[in-house]
Amino acid sequence: MDTMVHQLTFDKDNQERIHAVESSFGPSGKPLSQPGRVLIGEGRLVKQSRRGPQPKVFFLFNDVLVYGSIILNGRWHKKQQIIPLEDIQLEDLEDSARMRNQWLIRTPRKSFYVAASSYEEKRAWIEHMEDCRSRLLERAGCTPSSTFAVTWIPDQASAVCMRCACKFTVTQRRHHCRKCGFVVCGACSKKRAIIGHIHPTKCLRVCTMCHSSLSTTEAGAQEVSRIRGSSTEKIGSDEDEFEGSYEEEEVEEQMDDHDPSRWMESQMDSWSPYVYLRPEHVRPQ
Repeated sequence: MDTMVHQLTFDKDNQERIHAVESSFGPSGKPLSQPGRVLIGEGRLVKQSRRGPQPKVFFLFNDVLVYGSIILNGRWHKKQQIIPLEDIQLEDLEDSARMRNQWLIRTPRKSFYVAASSYEEKRAWIEHMEDCRSRLLERAGCTPSSTFAVTWIPDQASAVCMRCACKFTVTQRRHHCRKCGFVVCGACSKKRAIIGHIHPTKCLRVCTMCHSSLSTTEAGAQEVSRIRGSSTEKIGSDEDEFEGSYEEEEVEEQMDDHDPSRWMESQMDSWSPYVYLRPEHVRPQ
């Protein structure tokens, strides 16, 4: 009887927590309540975006990873992203000069670096994500993804095009090749190709070198069969193509007045720690 009461109480608390996460994203967020879905943990991580590190809120469920941008001091969130755990691959990373306690999250549509405020929180995130993923694959018999998107090189990593070496200016804007992740100029990224694991129908920006390599392989020939003409096509910025998993790359705030890495480290020290319920549905002691 006590076990049944405990389970009913847990189910009720879990639904209230999931509803709170749904509500924090407002009307633009997708519904998260599903039978059998459990909120395992939540916390803030720093995500390395194309324009530098940005704080994001992450929610780990037993079947998906949800994250978004933080507004109103963390009470509300936007730009919700939902990633099935079976599509995730994690890679632990050593500390660098700019990012501590970091690891790589690979998915078919997007791959990115995140960092926690401490080594202990980093290990908790990685272990819980891997545990939930293995349980999901075992229970559902899902096939894990074998193709992953490359990580984009941040804008500030190169002052010149990584293909032709021309210098970036106010008019010579930066772009990213969706195939290799290099920072390239508009002239070196006029070509478009379908990259199936990122988007099944949308023609994406690719650099001239990746376009050539795609064209010389049988798989590449199929991917570029719907390439748009480059000579008459209007070429916009990367922001023109952001859709779905690309939207969160927009910078919500201007951070020109301070160095992002210093801001990141000082802010992370005051964040509340990662909190979680154990995957076996037992309340933390």
